[in-house]
Amino acid sequence: MESPQEESAEAHSIAQLDARLIDCRACPRLVEWREHIGRVRRRGFADWEYWARPVPGFGPVDASLLIVGLAPAAHGANRTGRMFTGDRSGDVLYAALHALGLASRPTAVRADDGLRLHGVRVTSPVHCAPPDNRPTPAERDTCRPWLARELQLLQPTLRSIVVLGGFGWQALFPVLAAARRWEIPRPRPRFGHGARVELRAMDPAEPPLHVYGCYHVSQQNTFTGRLTPAMLREVLTAAARSADLSVS
Repeated sequence: MESPQEESAEAHSIAQLDARLIDCRACPRLVEWREHIGRVRRRGFADWEYWARPVPGFGPVDASLLIVGLAPAAHGANRTGRMFTGDRSGDVLYAALHALGLASRPTAVRADDGLRLHGVRVTSPVHCAPPDNRPTPAERDTCRPWLARELQLLQPTLRSIVVLGGFGWQALFPVLAAARRWEIPRPRPRFGHGARVELRAMDPAEPPLHVYGCYHVSQQNTFTGRLTPAMLREVLTAAARSADLSVS
């Protein structure tokens, strides 16, 4: 397989991008880990055939709101093959999207459960499950071309982005800067829950891009109350309105 840079550049649609991404083996540590988890499995999922491959983005190809996470969970998306599906982080995220009318159902159990997102796409800067949920900076950078190309393909309709956590925030802004479509403030904006940045388009005829920070929907945050459902819905509501999406 060619490098992520070469493979992503040859994708001329989101469907082509996803098809190329799922065959990526560019990061040996991540390949070894995701496949190891797929063989060993968790006792409660012993009868599952794990996906154990890179997990593509999920949602319509003409989304106006993009949600950027961190990386697939070992026994969540790495098992089911769909972003934020099969774990408690996904339960929190999709329940909030459903409450706002942006998802067809409040739960995400498996890739064929009928869940549909309305105007929203979910992706991550690292597409393989990492040990301890911690990708390395080198793995983030190796995976960056996939996110860059996804943003490029979404650009005609994309109006706002919600970034879940500081890792995603740090991964996103170099991609936005390299795209040379929006004016990036100097110094670059800092992550924080509730942070909001409006990036003016280089082309005055194009609309701005709104970027929002939100604590990650990890159990560490949701179980301790650092991130509550109300806090999550507040950020998603603001981002959806910036993207011209109707919310409940």
